[in-house]
Amino acid sequence: MGTEEIVEATKEWLEKVVIGLNLCPFAKPVQNRIRYAFSGAETPEALQRDLAEELRILAAADPDEIETTLLIHPRVLTDFLDYNDFLDVADDTLADLELVGEIQIASFHPEYQFAGTGPDDVENYTNRSPYPMLHLLREASVDRAVAAFPDASRIYERNIETLRALGHEGWRRLGILKDR
Repeated sequence: MGTEEIVEATKEWLEKVVIGLNLCPFAKPVQNRIRYAFSGAETPEALQRDLAEELRILAAADPDEIETTLLIHPRVLTDFLDYNDFLDVADDTLADLELVGEIQIASFHPEYQFAGTGPDDVENYTNRSPYPMLHLLREASVDRAVAAFPDASRIYERNIETLRALGHEGWRRLGILKDR
């Protein structure tokens, strides 16, 4: 699959799952200010370089132009445990660039699994994406969104309820990601 198809599949996932199921009530208002960055990295070291570049781009960008970035990396860290280990490297990169407190990194992966859950537990799907990706978010934007959203601390619980109600069959009908 080529770069354009991968980015389009990611956009479709965002529209149908993240926005469509309202898993992130903050996504729709910024939908037109999302940067979809494709990394062709095939090693964690190359991905770390791409991550550093995307962090710099986001930090320097006008939020009215680029509010957030999805760094899609389909050729590296396809194993979830390797990906999960890389999140420490991602946080170190954020610190090295002195962007802690300015940008945060959220994680999405096709095989995402929360601690304490089984691989087939539907609540894992809140963070399952068509390809491994790192979501770079401006802390100030997150703070504003949380302050404006009533009971933001319940979003995670509500998402689990939504996915449990949807179930595996409903997930399959969305046609976005393969079901385990």
